[in-house]
Amino acid sequence: MSSEPIADYALLSDCSSAALVSAAGSVDWLCFPRFDSPSVFGRILGPDAGFWSVRPVGSYSSTRRYLGPTLVLETTHTAPGGKLTVTDALMLGNGKRGHDLGADSPGTLLRQLSCTEGSVAVEIILSPRPDYGLARPLATGTDGGILFRAAGTLLSFSTPVPFELTTDAAQARVELRAGDIASFALSFHAEADREPVWWSQAEIARRLEDTVRGWTSWSELHQNYQGPWRELVACSGRILQALTYYPSGAIVAAPTTSLPEVAGGTRNWDYRYSWIRDASMTLQALWVAACPDEAGKFFQFLSTAAAGGLAAGEELQIMFGVGGERELPERELAHLPGWRASSPVRVGNGAWNQRQLDVYGELLDAAATLPEYLAELEPHTRRFLADAADAAATRWQDADNGIWEVRGERRHYLHSKLLCWVALDRAISLAGLLESADKVPRWIETRDRIAASIRSRGWSDAANAYTQSYGSDNLDASALMLSIVGFLPPGDPRMLATIDAIEQRLTDRRGLVYRYRAEDGFPGEEGTFLLCTFWLAHALALAGRTDRARAVFERAAAFTTDLGLLAEEVAPDSSELLGNFPQAFSHIGLVNAAWAISEAEAQDRAEQEEQIEDR
Repeated sequence: MSSEPIADYALLSDCSSAALVSAAGSVDWLCFPRFDSPSVFGRILGPDAGFWSVRPVGSYSSTRRYLGPTLVLETTHTAPGGKLTVTDALMLGNGKRGHDLGADSPGTLLRQLSCTEGSVAVEIILSPRPDYGLARPLATGTDGGILFRAAGTLLSFSTPVPFELTTDAAQARVELRAGDIASFALSFHAEADREPVWWSQAEIARRLEDTVRGWTSWSELHQNYQGPWRELVACSGRILQALTYYPSGAIVAAPTTSLPEVAGGTRNWDYRYSWIRDASMTLQALWVAACPDEAGKFFQFLSTAAAGGLAAGEELQIMFGVGGERELPERELAHLPGWRASSPVRVGNGAWNQRQLDVYGELLDAAATLPEYLAELEPHTRRFLADAADAAATRWQDADNGIWEVRGERRHYLHSKLLCWVALDRAISLAGLLESADKVPRWIETRDRIAASIRSRGWSDAANAYTQSYGSDNLDASALMLSIVGFLPPGDPRMLATIDAIEQRLTDRRGLVYRYRAEDGFPGEEGTFLLCTFWLAHALALAGRTDRARAVFERAAAFTTDLGLLAEEVAPDSSELLGNFPQAFSHIGLVNAAWAISEAEAQDRAEQEEQIEDR
């Protein structure tokens, strides 16, 4: 059973796959060659699922950071006899810069050890366990290093020092003195009979530097936000880019599976897929935190993955595999105990065939944020967006599973109706670009019907707020989106009452916001949602309550790790991060709330200056 705090992990990415490195220097999660591939290292979910540990022998203390605006991790261990710096990265494609970040990534994990003071004895244990820990590879030494073979998988490990091979691992103890450098590379090959790749010390050093330059070039080209919390916003932008699967343009919700919403509980899901909702919101956040040049690629990915289903009258599937796979059956891995005994561990996601009507609005809202990219899209992609608006107009009266993917009886969720309104509102504004002017009268008529329905059936006098679903008195944080998407003016009395109700009755003692408190059919109490807390800050900023918005924002932002990463939730009885990690939703919320507060404060300053001039 893994007990390492989730917040202690750092993220590595090559925009195809991802790794998590603990503060103690162990790679406890790595999937090759894709985000949603079976893990090679999975110790975060079970002690026998594989890891790669590098650490000084004996006592030591550690500090860590990302090297500048990159996802290259530098950890400095201070031992009694000296200092050791470990630099970790997933290798990027050779010479790939800017918009090409992620192209030709070779599926190679780099770890460079450098003794900067005195001398340090280092223990290295490499224990790959492919297929979520089920496979025990055969290890053989060669002139270039070590080969690990398992069914359908070949790993080549380039090493400058000899290792002792045991049944489960390769181990070495190395004495490094000031100025010594030892570099290691673990490369994945999908076919076991493929010729292995071996990396020299000079080549590892060169490609590590090239990876630093690749991430730096992307950040310099994309990140221009100048508002408050600039470093947090910039870091969030890089995390969102790191969750992008370059080969297709898909964007994953998180790079992990089954990190729980409740420690020791059963709310454990696989987030390594591309949800239309999450990916669309990511594009909007990148518009603030970076520049979304990858938008066109993502829209084309969706139009291809959906494969004309909308035009044929089918529902829009809510999520896809990063390669466009449609069927994502969920299964349980009984051999893994889960993080802190949080079982079952699941792969696949049973929500893939749910009905979630909000996806139409998320998709078209992203498109409306980035209209300059639509004109460059293929005609079939523009038709796909128009078809999404038609589907919202046709289906908005249906019950669904909602944004929170409740696995129970379908309901008429307020947020789903709201996002169908958004789909039509945005499609109307984009009609020229979508070559759909003939559809506008129907879109307008249906949009207005949805608005009337929300106003009459979404409000609860008993709750004095807009609520989770029609006829319900239960509060839901997603009602904050009523002003964020522009359905209600921020100062509308019912909007302000909803904000107050959520802030007063849907928060914990720290002021962090729950998604909802109603029964959802799952055992255990979940934590507060960071995304929802950022939504509250966003809605307060739009309402002109900038001081309160800042306070709420900083309350949530305080849970960023030392590296600027956020999980999905905060435990209700502690300050521990919970859920899959890092979580795109949380970083999206941070970026958008920071921008909203920045805009609101700028407006406040402008009004104050105008008042001074009028005196």
